[in-house]
Amino acid sequence: MFTRLLFVAFFLEMGLLLVLVPWSVFWAHNYFLQMSPSLRALAMNDFVRGGVSGLGLVNLAAGLAELVSLLASFRRSS
Repeated sequence: MFTRLLFVAFFLEMGLLLVLVPWSVFWAHNYFLQMSPSLRALAMNDFVRGGVSGLGLVNLAAGLAELVSLLASFRRSS
């Protein structure tokens, strides 16, 4: 049960991170993008940002689905 709770926490945290970071200042101002203009052009593309945010939404959905499953199994056992 503790392992499943860790999975839920991981998926929710990673999902929030992937949804929010592409649209924040941290995305635009980092070392790797400063050093490579071609990588910067790719990373600043709205389609790439949207794709990363989409992966974040998938992670959030997986975390919520696992949480619902965990709560349902907890209710059945008690």
